[in-house]
Amino acid sequence: MQQFEQSVYKLIVETSTNLPGDVRRAVKAAQEAEVAATRAGISLSTIATNIEMAECNVSPICQDTGMPTFIVHTPVGANQIVMKEQIRSAVAKATKDGKLRTNSVDSLTGGNTGDNLGPGTPVIHFEQWEKGEIDVRLILKGGGCENKNIQYSLPAELEGLGKAGRDLDGIRKCMMHAVYQAQGQGCSAGFIGVGIGGDRTSGYELAKQQLFRNVDDVNPHPELRQLEEYVMENANKLGIGTMGFGGQVTLLGCKVGVMNRLPASFFVSVAYNCWAFRRQGVLLSTDTGEIKEWIYPQGSESPMGALAAKAEENGADAGRREVALTTPLTEEQVRSLRVGDVVILNGEMHTGRDALHKYLMDHDAPVDLNGAVIYHCGPVMLKDEEGWHVKAAGPTTSIREEPYQGDILKKFGIRAVIGKGGMGAKTLKALQEHGGVYLNAIGGAAQYYAQCFKNVNGVDFMEFGIPEAMWHLQTEGFAAIVTMDAHGNSLHVDVEKDSFQKLGQFKEPVFK
Repeated sequence: MQQFEQSVYKLIVETSTNLPGDVRRAVKAAQEAEVAATRAGISLSTIATNIEMAECNVSPICQDTGMPTFIVHTPVGANQIVMKEQIRSAVAKATKDGKLRTNSVDSLTGGNTGDNLGPGTPVIHFEQWEKGEIDVRLILKGGGCENKNIQYSLPAELEGLGKAGRDLDGIRKCMMHAVYQAQGQGCSAGFIGVGIGGDRTSGYELAKQQLFRNVDDVNPHPELRQLEEYVMENANKLGIGTMGFGGQVTLLGCKVGVMNRLPASFFVSVAYNCWAFRRQGVLLSTDTGEIKEWIYPQGSESPMGALAAKAEENGADAGRREVALTTPLTEEQVRSLRVGDVVILNGEMHTGRDALHKYLMDHDAPVDLNGAVIYHCGPVMLKDEEGWHVKAAGPTTSIREEPYQGDILKKFGIRAVIGKGGMGAKTLKALQEHGGVYLNAIGGAAQYYAQCFKNVNGVDFMEFGIPEAMWHLQTEGFAAIVTMDAHGNSLHVDVEKDSFQKLGQFKEPVFK
Protein backbone atom coordinates (compact mmCIF):
# COMPACT_ATOMS: atom_id res chain seq x y z
CA MET A 1 0.00 0.00 0.00
CA GLN A 2 2.98 2.32 -0.51
CA GLN A 3 1.08 4.31 -3.17
CA PHE A 4 -2.23 4.74 -1.31
CA GLU A 5 -1.61 8.30 -0.11
CA GLN A 6 -0.37 9.45 -3.52
CA SER A 7 -3.41 7.86 -5.19
CA VAL A 8 -5.75 9.73 -2.83
CA TYR A 9 -3.87 12.96 -3.58
CA LYS A 10 -4.39 12.35 -7.32
CA LEU A 11 -8.08 11.73 -6.64
CA ILE A 12 -8.39 15.05 -4.79
CA VAL A 13 -6.67 16.98 -7.58
CA GLU A 14 -8.79 15.35 -10.28
CA THR A 15 -12.03 15.94 -8.37
CA SER A 16 -11.25 19.60 -7.70
CA THR A 17 -9.96 20.56 -11.14
CA ASN A 18 -11.57 18.34 -13.78
CA LEU A 19 -15.33 17.98 -14.05
CA PRO A 20 -16.35 14.36 -14.92
CA GLY A 21 -17.57 13.48 -18.40
CA ASP A 22 -21.16 12.69 -17.36
CA VAL A 23 -21.51 16.12 -15.73
CA ARG A 24 -20.00 17.83 -18.76
CA ARG A 25 -22.56 16.16 -21.00
CA ALA A 26 -25.35 17.52 -18.78
CA VAL A 27 -23.89 21.05 -19.00
CA LYS A 28 -23.61 20.74 -22.79
CA ALA A 29 -27.24 19.64 -23.06
CA ALA A 30 -28.30 22.63 -20.96
CA GLN A 31 -26.32 25.01 -23.15
CA GLU A 32 -27.95 23.61 -26.27
CA ALA A 33 -31.41 24.09 -24.72
CA GLU A 34 -30.89 27.82 -24.02
CA VAL A 35 -30.97 30.70 -26.47
CA ALA A 36 -27.32 31.69 -26.84
CA ALA A 37 -27.74 35.44 -26.36
CA THR A 38 -29.85 35.27 -23.18
CA ARG A 39 -28.38 35.75 -19.69
CA ALA A 40 -28.71 32.00 -19.09
CA GLY A 41 -27.08 31.11 -22.41
CA ILE A 42 -24.16 33.47 -21.86
CA SER A 43 -23.74 32.18 -18.30
CA LEU A 44 -23.58 28.56 -19.46
CA SER A 45 -20.97 29.49 -22.04
CA THR A 46 -18.95 31.20 -19.31
CA ILE A 47 -19.26 28.03 -17.25
CA ALA A 48 -17.96 26.00 -20.19
CA THR A 49 -14.97 28.33 -20.49
CA ASN A 50 -14.30 27.97 -16.78
CA ILE A 51 -14.41 24.15 -16.96
CA GLU A 52 -11.87 24.18 -19.77
CA MET A 53 -9.60 26.63 -17.93
CA ALA A 54 -9.68 24.61 -14.72
CA GLU A 55 -8.62 21.47 -16.56
CA CYS A 56 -5.82 23.28 -18.43
CA ASN A 57 -4.59 25.14 -15.32
CA VAL A 58 -5.03 22.12 -13.01
CA SER A 59 -6.69 24.58 -10.60
CA PRO A 60 -10.00 24.44 -8.71
CA ILE A 61 -13.12 24.67 -10.86
CA CYS A 62 -14.75 26.57 -8.00
CA GLN A 63 -12.85 28.23 -5.16
CA ASP A 64 -15.20 26.70 -2.60
CA THR A 65 -13.96 23.13 -2.46
CA GLY A 66 -16.46 22.35 0.28
CA MET A 67 -16.17 19.72 2.97
CA PRO A 68 -14.11 16.87 1.44
CA THR A 69 -16.25 13.77 1.93
CA PHE A 70 -14.79 10.32 1.25
CA ILE A 71 -16.66 7.02 0.94
CA VAL A 72 -14.16 4.14 1.20
CA HIS A 73 -14.99 0.47 0.61
CA THR A 74 -12.28 -1.92 1.74
CA PRO A 75 -11.78 -5.69 1.83
CA VAL A 76 -11.95 -7.42 5.18
CA GLY A 77 -8.65 -6.99 7.01
CA ALA A 78 -7.62 -3.64 5.50
CA ASN A 79 -6.00 -1.30 8.02
CA GLN A 80 -8.51 1.55 8.10
CA ILE A 81 -6.59 3.43 10.80
CA VAL A 82 -3.54 3.81 8.54
CA MET A 83 -5.72 4.62 5.54
CA LYS A 84 -7.49 7.37 7.48
CA GLU A 85 -4.21 9.00 8.43
CA GLN A 86 -2.98 8.85 4.84
CA ILE A 87 -6.22 10.39 3.55
CA ARG A 88 -5.79 13.23 6.04
CA SER A 89 -2.18 13.69 4.94
CA ALA A 90 -3.25 13.80 1.27
CA VAL A 91 -5.91 16.43 2.11
CA ALA A 92 -3.33 18.60 3.90
CA LYS A 93 -0.91 18.35 0.95
CA ALA A 94 -3.63 19.19 -1.58
CA THR A 95 -4.56 22.23 0.52
CA LYS A 96 -0.94 23.41 0.68
CA ASP A 97 -0.69 23.01 -3.11
CA GLY A 98 -3.80 25.13 -3.72
CA LYS A 99 -6.03 22.29 -4.96
CA LEU A 100 -8.33 22.71 -1.95
CA ARG A 101 -9.28 25.94 -0.20
CA THR A 102 -8.60 26.25 3.53
CA ASN A 103 -12.19 25.53 4.54
CA SER A 104 -12.01 23.97 8.00
CA VAL A 105 -12.82 26.42 10.80
CA ASP A 106 -13.41 26.06 14.53
CA SER A 107 -17.18 26.24 15.07
CA LEU A 108 -16.81 28.25 18.30
CA THR A 109 -13.96 30.65 17.51
CA GLY A 110 -14.06 30.77 13.71
CA GLY A 111 -10.32 30.10 13.61
CA ASN A 112 -9.12 28.51 10.37
CA THR A 113 -6.91 25.43 10.72
CA GLY A 114 -5.15 26.27 7.44
CA ASP A 115 -4.85 22.65 6.31
CA ASN A 116 -8.46 21.38 6.15
CA LEU A 117 -7.84 19.12 9.14
CA GLY A 118 -9.76 19.28 12.39
CA PRO A 119 -12.53 17.56 14.31
CA GLY A 120 -14.85 16.15 11.65
CA THR A 121 -12.74 17.40 8.74
CA PRO A 122 -12.42 15.74 6.31
CA VAL A 123 -15.43 13.45 6.46
CA ILE A 124 -14.40 9.81 5.95
CA HIS A 125 -16.87 6.91 5.85
CA PHE A 126 -15.45 3.36 5.79
CA GLU A 127 -17.43 0.29 4.75
CA GLN A 128 -16.21 -3.28 4.29
CA TRP A 129 -17.22 -5.35 1.30
CA GLU A 130 -16.49 -8.79 -0.12
CA LYS A 131 -14.52 -7.54 -3.13
CA GLY A 132 -10.74 -7.72 -3.18
CA GLU A 133 -10.04 -4.12 -4.17
CA ILE A 134 -10.36 -0.70 -2.55
CA ASP A 135 -13.00 1.75 -3.80
CA VAL A 136 -12.43 5.40 -2.80
CA ARG A 137 -14.95 8.06 -3.79
CA LEU A 138 -14.81 11.77 -3.06
CA ILE A 139 -17.35 14.58 -3.33
CA LEU A 140 -16.51 18.28 -2.96
CA LYS A 141 -19.81 20.01 -2.27
CA GLY A 142 -19.47 23.75 -1.71
CA GLY A 143 -21.15 25.72 1.06
CA GLY A 144 -23.46 27.65 -1.27
CA CYS A 145 -25.26 24.52 -2.45
CA GLU A 146 -24.91 22.79 0.94
CA ASN A 147 -26.93 25.64 2.45
CA LYS A 148 -29.78 24.88 0.02
CA ASN A 149 -30.18 21.30 1.27
CA ILE A 150 -33.62 20.87 2.76
CA GLN A 151 -35.52 18.23 4.73
CA TYR A 152 -39.29 17.82 4.87
CA SER A 153 -41.34 15.99 7.52
CA LEU A 154 -44.57 14.70 6.00
CA PRO A 155 -47.38 15.54 6.10
CA ALA A 156 -46.52 19.18 5.47
CA GLU A 157 -48.02 22.33 3.99
CA LEU A 158 -45.78 23.63 1.20
CA GLU A 159 -45.97 27.18 -0.16
CA GLY A 160 -47.44 27.19 -3.64
CA LEU A 161 -48.16 23.45 -3.59
CA GLY A 162 -50.51 22.92 -0.67
CA LYS A 163 -50.59 19.75 1.41
CA ALA A 164 -47.92 17.12 0.83
CA GLY A 165 -49.07 13.81 2.26
CA ARG A 166 -47.22 10.62 3.16
CA ASP A 167 -47.31 9.19 -0.33
CA LEU A 168 -45.56 9.35 -3.69
CA ASP A 169 -47.38 12.53 -4.62
CA GLY A 170 -46.29 14.22 -1.38
CA ILE A 171 -42.70 13.25 -2.16
CA ARG A 172 -43.11 14.72 -5.65
CA LYS A 173 -44.24 18.04 -4.17
CA CYS A 174 -41.26 18.12 -1.82
CA MET A 175 -38.85 17.60 -4.70
CA MET A 176 -40.42 20.36 -6.78
CA HIS A 177 -40.40 22.71 -3.80
CA ALA A 178 -36.74 21.88 -3.10
CA VAL A 179 -35.76 23.08 -6.57
CA TYR A 180 -37.92 26.19 -6.26
CA GLN A 181 -36.51 27.25 -2.89
CA ALA A 182 -32.90 26.98 -4.09
CA GLN A 183 -33.49 29.64 -6.79
CA GLY A 184 -30.07 30.85 -8.02
CA GLN A 185 -28.38 30.72 -4.62
CA GLY A 186 -27.18 27.15 -5.09
CA CYS A 187 -25.49 28.00 -8.42
CA SER A 188 -28.20 26.58 -10.64
CA ALA A 189 -28.55 24.82 -12.92
CA GLY A 190 -27.96 22.05 -10.40
CA PHE A 191 -28.46 18.44 -9.37
CA ILE A 192 -30.49 16.96 -6.54
CA GLY A 193 -30.08 13.75 -4.58
CA VAL A 194 -33.19 12.71 -2.66
CA GLY A 195 -33.46 10.33 0.30
CA ILE A 196 -36.90 8.99 1.22
CA GLY A 197 -37.30 7.61 4.75
CA GLY A 198 -34.74 6.90 7.44
CA ASP A 199 -34.31 9.24 10.39
CA ARG A 200 -33.15 12.86 10.14
CA THR A 201 -29.49 11.87 9.94
CA SER A 202 -29.66 8.77 7.73
CA GLY A 203 -32.11 10.50 5.39
CA TYR A 204 -29.58 13.23 4.58
CA GLU A 205 -26.84 10.61 4.19
CA LEU A 206 -29.00 8.68 1.73
CA ALA A 207 -29.69 11.89 -0.21
CA LYS A 208 -25.98 12.67 -0.54
CA GLN A 209 -25.26 9.07 -1.54
CA GLN A 210 -27.54 9.57 -4.56
CA LEU A 211 -25.11 12.20 -5.84
CA PHE A 212 -22.53 9.45 -6.35
CA ARG A 213 -24.74 7.84 -9.00
CA ASN A 214 -23.89 8.41 -12.65
CA VAL A 215 -25.89 11.26 -14.18
CA ASP A 216 -26.87 8.99 -17.08
CA ASP A 217 -28.06 5.96 -15.08
CA VAL A 218 -31.65 4.70 -14.84
CA ASN A 219 -33.25 3.95 -11.49
CA PRO A 220 -34.15 0.23 -11.28
CA HIS A 221 -37.07 1.01 -8.93
CA PRO A 222 -40.12 1.77 -11.19
CA GLU A 223 -41.77 4.30 -8.88
CA LEU A 224 -38.51 6.11 -8.16
CA ARG A 225 -37.73 6.19 -11.87
CA GLN A 226 -41.13 7.82 -12.40
CA LEU A 227 -40.29 10.46 -9.80
CA GLU A 228 -36.90 11.21 -11.32
CA GLU A 229 -38.31 11.55 -14.82
CA TYR A 230 -41.22 13.71 -13.68
CA VAL A 231 -39.08 16.15 -11.72
CA MET A 232 -36.42 16.38 -14.43
CA GLU A 233 -39.10 17.35 -16.94
CA ASN A 234 -41.17 19.68 -14.79
CA ALA A 235 -38.59 21.43 -12.59
CA ASN A 236 -37.26 22.97 -15.79
CA LYS A 237 -40.68 24.57 -16.35
CA LEU A 238 -40.19 26.78 -13.28
CA GLY A 239 -38.11 29.25 -15.31
CA ILE A 240 -35.43 29.81 -12.65
CA GLY A 241 -32.56 29.08 -15.03
CA THR A 242 -28.81 29.33 -14.71
CA MET A 243 -27.75 31.48 -11.71
CA GLY A 244 -31.42 32.30 -11.17
CA PHE A 245 -31.34 34.58 -14.22
CA GLY A 246 -34.41 32.91 -15.77
CA GLY A 247 -34.21 30.31 -18.52
CA GLN A 248 -35.17 26.89 -19.81
CA VAL A 249 -32.85 24.75 -17.67
CA THR A 250 -32.91 24.77 -13.87
CA LEU A 251 -32.17 21.12 -13.07
CA LEU A 252 -29.39 19.01 -14.63
CA GLY A 253 -29.91 15.76 -12.73
CA CYS A 254 -32.25 14.08 -10.23
CA LYS A 255 -31.55 10.86 -8.30
CA VAL A 256 -33.80 9.29 -5.66
CA GLY A 257 -33.20 6.54 -3.11
CA VAL A 258 -35.42 4.99 -0.44
CA MET A 259 -34.96 3.27 2.92
CA ASN A 260 -37.25 2.10 5.70
CA ARG A 261 -38.47 4.51 8.37
CA LEU A 262 -40.21 4.62 11.73
CA PRO A 263 -44.02 4.63 11.59
CA ALA A 264 -44.06 8.01 13.34
CA SER A 265 -41.65 9.71 10.94
CA PHE A 266 -41.69 10.35 7.21
CA PHE A 267 -38.72 12.41 6.07
CA VAL A 268 -37.88 13.52 2.54
CA SER A 269 -34.29 14.80 2.48
CA VAL A 270 -32.85 16.70 -0.46
CA ALA A 271 -29.14 17.28 -1.11
CA TYR A 272 -28.73 20.10 -3.61
CA ASN A 273 -25.56 20.30 -5.70
CA CYS A 274 -24.46 23.14 -7.96
CA TRP A 275 -23.49 22.78 -11.62
CA ALA A 276 -19.86 22.34 -10.47
CA PHE A 277 -20.71 18.74 -9.56
CA ARG A 278 -17.31 17.61 -8.34
CA ARG A 279 -17.23 13.94 -7.49
CA GLN A 280 -14.87 11.25 -8.65
CA GLY A 281 -13.69 7.83 -7.55
CA VAL A 282 -10.90 5.32 -8.02
CA LEU A 283 -10.44 1.58 -7.71
CA LEU A 284 -7.11 0.83 -6.03
CA SER A 285 -4.89 -2.21 -5.84
CA THR A 286 -5.05 -3.77 -2.38
CA ASP A 287 -1.38 -4.71 -2.62
CA THR A 288 0.16 -1.40 -3.75
CA GLY A 289 -2.58 1.23 -3.42
CA GLU A 290 -2.01 2.35 -7.02
CA ILE A 291 -4.93 3.47 -9.20
CA LYS A 292 -6.33 0.68 -11.35
CA GLU A 293 -9.35 2.49 -12.72
CA TRP A 294 -11.23 5.81 -12.56
CA ILE A 295 -14.86 5.18 -11.63
CA TYR A 296 -16.46 8.11 -13.49
CA PRO A 297 -15.45 9.13 -17.02
CA GLN A 298 -12.65 11.68 -16.79
CA GLY A 299 -13.34 15.17 -18.09
CA SER A 300 -10.86 15.04 -20.95
CA GLU A 301 -13.14 12.47 -22.61
CA SER A 302 -15.81 15.18 -22.99
CA PRO A 303 -13.96 18.41 -23.91
CA MET A 304 -15.75 21.73 -23.45
CA GLY A 305 -13.71 23.55 -26.10
CA ALA A 306 -16.61 23.97 -28.53
CA LEU A 307 -18.79 25.54 -25.84
CA ALA A 308 -15.93 27.73 -24.67
CA ALA A 309 -15.48 29.02 -28.22
CA LYS A 310 -19.19 29.69 -28.41
CA ALA A 311 -18.86 31.91 -25.35
CA GLU A 312 -16.71 34.31 -27.37
CA GLU A 313 -19.29 34.40 -30.16
CA ASN A 314 -22.15 35.01 -27.73
CA GLY A 315 -20.37 37.97 -26.18
CA ALA A 316 -20.48 39.87 -29.46
CA ASP A 317 -24.02 38.91 -30.43
CA ALA A 318 -25.89 39.33 -27.17
CA GLY A 319 -27.22 42.82 -27.96
CA ARG A 320 -26.93 43.90 -24.35
CA ARG A 321 -25.62 47.15 -22.87
CA GLU A 322 -22.06 46.94 -21.60
CA VAL A 323 -20.59 49.64 -19.38
CA ALA A 324 -16.88 49.81 -18.55
CA LEU A 325 -16.11 51.44 -15.20
CA THR A 326 -12.93 52.12 -13.24
CA THR A 327 -12.91 52.21 -9.45
CA PRO A 328 -13.57 54.21 -7.35
CA LEU A 329 -17.12 54.64 -8.65
CA THR A 330 -19.28 57.72 -8.35
CA GLU A 331 -22.95 57.86 -7.36
CA GLU A 332 -23.78 59.29 -10.78
CA GLN A 333 -22.15 56.34 -12.56
CA VAL A 334 -23.96 53.83 -10.39
CA ARG A 335 -27.37 55.47 -10.71
CA SER A 336 -27.05 55.30 -14.48
CA LEU A 337 -26.99 51.49 -14.35
CA ARG A 338 -30.09 49.34 -14.78
CA VAL A 339 -30.92 45.67 -14.20
CA GLY A 340 -29.59 43.69 -17.16
CA ASP A 341 -26.56 45.88 -17.85
CA VAL A 342 -23.19 44.16 -18.00
CA VAL A 343 -20.51 46.04 -16.08
CA ILE A 344 -16.82 45.59 -16.94
CA LEU A 345 -14.77 46.62 -13.91
CA ASN A 346 -11.18 47.82 -13.80
CA GLY A 347 -9.14 49.12 -10.90
CA GLU A 348 -8.95 47.93 -7.32
CA MET A 349 -11.64 45.85 -5.63
CA HIS A 350 -11.74 44.32 -2.15
CA THR A 351 -12.93 40.89 -1.06
CA GLY A 352 -15.19 40.59 1.96
CA ARG A 353 -17.16 37.73 3.45
CA ASP A 354 -18.88 36.91 6.73
CA ALA A 355 -16.06 37.74 9.17
CA LEU A 356 -15.26 41.07 7.51
CA HIS A 357 -18.87 42.21 7.34
CA LYS A 358 -19.40 41.43 11.00
CA TYR A 359 -16.18 43.30 11.89
CA LEU A 360 -17.02 46.40 9.83
CA MET A 361 -20.32 46.90 11.62
CA ASP A 362 -18.44 48.09 14.72
CA HIS A 363 -15.00 49.11 13.44
CA ASP A 364 -13.31 51.31 10.86
CA ALA A 365 -12.09 49.85 7.56
CA PRO A 366 -8.33 49.43 7.04
CA VAL A 367 -8.57 51.21 3.65
CA ASP A 368 -10.71 54.00 2.18
CA LEU A 369 -13.89 52.37 0.83
CA ASN A 370 -15.56 55.50 -0.54
CA GLY A 371 -16.67 54.59 -4.07
CA ALA A 372 -15.27 51.07 -3.61
CA VAL A 373 -16.38 47.68 -4.89
CA ILE A 374 -16.73 44.81 -2.41
CA TYR A 375 -16.51 41.28 -3.81
CA HIS A 376 -18.18 38.49 -1.85
CA CYS A 377 -15.39 36.02 -2.46
CA GLY A 378 -13.18 33.65 -0.49
CA PRO A 379 -10.32 33.04 -2.94
CA VAL A 380 -7.76 30.27 -3.13
CA MET A 381 -4.41 32.04 -2.68
CA LEU A 382 -0.84 30.77 -2.95
CA LYS A 383 2.33 32.59 -1.94
CA ASP A 384 5.81 32.27 -3.44
CA GLU A 385 8.97 34.38 -3.45
CA GLU A 386 7.22 36.97 -5.65
CA GLY A 387 4.23 37.33 -3.32
CA TRP A 388 0.59 36.27 -3.29
CA HIS A 389 -1.21 34.92 -6.36
CA VAL A 390 -4.94 34.37 -6.97
CA LYS A 391 -5.52 30.74 -7.95
CA ALA A 392 -9.33 30.64 -7.86
CA ALA A 393 -11.80 33.44 -7.17
CA GLY A 394 -15.49 32.95 -7.96
CA PRO A 395 -18.29 34.63 -5.98
CA THR A 396 -19.81 33.31 -2.78
CA THR A 397 -23.53 33.38 -1.90
CA SER A 398 -24.41 36.94 -0.95
CA ILE A 399 -27.57 36.45 1.10
CA ARG A 400 -25.47 35.59 4.18
CA GLU A 401 -24.40 39.25 4.31
CA GLU A 402 -27.97 40.57 4.23
CA PRO A 403 -28.00 41.55 7.94
CA TYR A 404 -24.95 43.80 7.40
CA GLN A 405 -24.74 44.90 3.79
CA GLY A 406 -27.07 47.91 3.70
CA ASP A 407 -25.56 49.47 6.82
CA ILE A 408 -22.00 48.92 5.59
CA LEU A 409 -22.78 50.39 2.17
CA LYS A 410 -23.93 53.66 3.72
CA LYS A 411 -21.34 53.75 6.51
CA PHE A 412 -18.33 53.54 4.18
CA GLY A 413 -19.68 54.93 0.89
CA ILE A 414 -19.36 51.64 -1.00
CA ARG A 415 -20.95 51.87 -4.45
CA ALA A 416 -21.01 48.29 -5.75
CA VAL A 417 -21.26 44.79 -4.31
CA ILE A 418 -20.44 41.66 -6.32
CA GLY A 419 -21.66 38.21 -5.39
CA LYS A 420 -24.06 35.51 -6.50
CA GLY A 421 -27.69 34.69 -5.83
CA GLY A 422 -28.84 38.21 -4.99
CA MET A 423 -29.70 39.91 -1.71
CA GLY A 424 -32.84 40.86 0.18
CA ALA A 425 -35.15 43.80 0.79
CA LYS A 426 -32.90 45.58 3.30
CA THR A 427 -29.99 45.71 0.86
CA LEU A 428 -32.23 46.69 -2.05
CA LYS A 429 -33.58 49.61 -0.04
CA ALA A 430 -30.04 50.74 0.86
CA LEU A 431 -28.96 50.55 -2.79
CA GLN A 432 -31.83 52.84 -3.70
CA GLU A 433 -31.32 55.34 -0.88
CA HIS A 434 -27.52 55.47 -1.03
CA GLY A 435 -26.90 54.97 -4.73
CA GLY A 436 -25.45 51.50 -5.02
CA VAL A 437 -25.67 48.47 -7.27
CA TYR A 438 -25.48 44.70 -6.88
CA LEU A 439 -23.58 42.81 -9.57
CA ASN A 440 -24.14 39.07 -10.03
CA ALA A 441 -21.06 37.12 -11.11
CA ILE A 442 -21.26 33.53 -12.35
CA GLY A 443 -21.13 31.17 -9.37
CA GLY A 444 -18.42 28.53 -9.57
CA ALA A 445 -16.49 30.27 -12.35
CA ALA A 446 -13.36 30.49 -10.23
CA GLN A 447 -10.80 30.26 -13.04
CA TYR A 448 -12.69 32.62 -15.33
CA TYR A 449 -12.56 35.35 -12.70
CA ALA A 450 -9.11 34.58 -11.32
CA GLN A 451 -7.60 35.67 -14.63
CA CYS A 452 -9.06 39.16 -14.07
CA PHE A 453 -6.87 39.80 -11.02
CA LYS A 454 -3.52 41.06 -12.24
CA ASN A 455 -1.95 41.87 -8.88
CA VAL A 456 -2.48 41.47 -5.15
CA ASN A 457 -2.09 45.00 -3.77
CA GLY A 458 -2.32 43.91 -0.15
CA VAL A 459 -4.26 42.00 2.45
CA ASP A 460 -5.79 42.72 5.85
CA PHE A 461 -7.23 40.50 8.57
CA MET A 462 -5.20 37.39 7.82
CA GLU A 463 -6.16 36.34 11.33
CA PHE A 464 -9.60 35.57 9.87
CA GLY A 465 -8.03 32.95 7.57
CA ILE A 466 -7.30 33.20 3.84
CA PRO A 467 -10.93 32.90 2.60
CA GLU A 468 -12.24 35.46 5.11
CA ALA A 469 -9.34 37.92 4.86
CA MET A 470 -9.79 41.24 3.05
CA TRP A 471 -7.79 41.00 -0.16
CA HIS A 472 -7.09 44.16 -2.18
CA LEU A 473 -6.94 43.06 -5.82
CA GLN A 474 -5.96 44.95 -8.96
CA THR A 475 -8.63 44.11 -11.48
CA GLU A 476 -8.87 44.18 -15.26
CA GLY A 477 -11.92 43.22 -17.32
CA PHE A 478 -14.08 41.74 -14.54
CA ALA A 479 -17.58 41.26 -16.02
CA ALA A 480 -20.79 40.89 -14.00
CA ILE A 481 -24.49 41.51 -14.56
CA VAL A 482 -26.53 44.18 -12.76
CA THR A 483 -29.32 42.27 -11.01
CA MET A 484 -30.24 44.87 -8.32
CA ASP A 485 -30.03 48.55 -9.17
CA ALA A 486 -30.36 51.93 -7.45
CA HIS A 487 -33.94 52.32 -8.69
CA GLY A 488 -35.47 49.55 -6.58
CA ASN A 489 -35.39 46.89 -9.30
CA SER A 490 -34.33 43.31 -8.56
CA LEU A 491 -34.08 40.52 -11.13
CA HIS A 492 -34.01 38.02 -8.24
CA VAL A 493 -37.40 39.20 -6.94
CA ASP A 494 -38.86 39.07 -10.45
CA VAL A 495 -37.62 35.51 -11.13
CA GLU A 496 -38.78 34.26 -7.72
CA LYS A 497 -42.26 35.72 -8.22
CA ASP A 498 -42.51 34.21 -11.70
CA SER A 499 -41.27 30.78 -10.60
CA PHE A 500 -43.69 30.80 -7.64
CA GLN A 501 -46.60 31.35 -10.00
CA LYS A 502 -45.37 28.48 -12.19
CA LEU A 503 -44.93 26.26 -9.13
CA GLY A 504 -48.67 26.45 -8.52
CA GLN A 505 -49.45 24.49 -11.68
CA PHE A 506 -47.98 21.37 -9.99
CA LYS A 507 -50.37 21.50 -7.04
CA GLU A 508 -52.83 18.88 -8.30
CA PRO A 509 -52.11 15.15 -7.70
CA VAL A 510 -50.11 13.27 -10.32
CA PHE A 511 -49.32 9.91 -8.72
CA LYS A 512 -52.28 8.00 -7.28
